[in-house]
Amino acid sequence: MNASIALGPARRLTDLLSSGLPERGKSRRNAMDQPRTDEDQELVARTQGGDAHAFDDLVVKYTPRLYGLVYNMTSNHEDTNDLLQDVFAKAYKSIRGFRGKSSFYTWIHSIAVNMTLNFLKKRGRRYHLSLDDVDGNIQNDKEFLELTASSSPVREADLSELQKRLNEAMMKLSDEHRAVVTMFHIQGMPHAEISKILSVSEGTVRSRLFYANRQLQNYLDEFRKNPVA
Repeated sequence: MNASIALGPARRLTDLLSSGLPERGKSRRNAMDQPRTDEDQELVARTQGGDAHAFDDLVVKYTPRLYGLVYNMTSNHEDTNDLLQDVFAKAYKSIRGFRGKSSFYTWIHSIAVNMTLNFLKKRGRRYHLSLDDVDGNIQNDKEFLELTASSSPVREADLSELQKRLNEAMMKLSDEHRAVVTMFHIQGMPHAEISKILSVSEGTVRSRLFYANRQLQNYLDEFRKNPVA
């Protein structure tokens, strides 16, 4: 089965390689990715009051971001679709017990991450990564198109090979380390938000990132030394 990790713009991928996977500064997340507590609180309150359409609005708002999160952890579109249905079903059944001790943003991400990690433990490693499948999201990204508009065939081959190597390297990480890398490097979440979602300390988040980054660098050393086979 073909699958690949959607790691964002190619420029960011090459930056990660050349700079040793540093912590990112300001996230360039879309405004829709930012938690809007006031709007969410209103929709949650209406859902708790029996307004199913309000929950539909939450589903529409969070589906794109949660899809990216789950897919980058599972590397499988069918599994991602199934998991998202389960995530929102569980959230809907549990929302009456949601008391707002955390933001809805944190709460729904926690459900998604925990359900995905549990799924991955049950699934094991029965799926293998196809090195022939370069994620279409990369090739349609504006920054990728700008970067490769005047590229030589060798440069384009380098980027394609880099994507494949990153896909393979990501899948070699443990599920827990891949989750942290996905949330921090791919989705641009700060340490504090990740620690809330995973219910661990920020120090633990940093240590997991450090370990995962070091592992990724080790996996990619061969490509960095000899980028064109």
